[in-house]
Amino acid sequence: MFDFLKGKGNEEKDPKVILTSPVNGKVIPIEEVEDPVFSQKMMGDGFGVDPSDGDVYAPGSGKVVSVFPTQHAVGLEMDNGVEVLVHIGIDTVELEGGPFDTLVKEGDTVTSETKISTVDLAGLKEAGKKETVIVVFTNMDQVDDYSLDTTGDTTRGTEIGTVTSK
Repeated sequence: MFDFLKGKGNEEKDPKVILTSPVNGKVIPIEEVEDPVFSQKMMGDGFGVDPSDGDVYAPGSGKVVSVFPTQHAVGLEMDNGVEVLVHIGIDTVELEGGPFDTLVKEGDTVTSETKISTVDLAGLKEAGKKETVIVVFTNMDQVDDYSLDTTGDTTRGTEIGTVTSK
């Protein structure tokens, strides 16, 4: 009788989201990221990728919730409500946007096919910065399970794991 209430917006979200490599390169566990804030999971669990090129894509489907003015990071909310920070490079906030070009804005919907940023890897090296792209879940209280199933050399868009919300 009230089937119209089951319309758009009321459907259950799938708690499990597939994660893909956001860049071409070598996927590493978060513990191997060369920054203690990330490797000790102070900001949350996740993974890193040592990139072979400067094209950075979303690690899954969701929406853009924040774009840092320094363009070194983009905050996403995955379709299951897990918040993800895509952080480009280590200690790159002090570059004040220099080698970065963010291609999305707050409110944009993204998929693993959406290029969210580009970075000049040579510019990062010249500045003495590590280029690791770090993907970290910033609301771990909402994460039920996370698995990183693939590490090593991968291409962008390769399925590398899952994150499940509570």
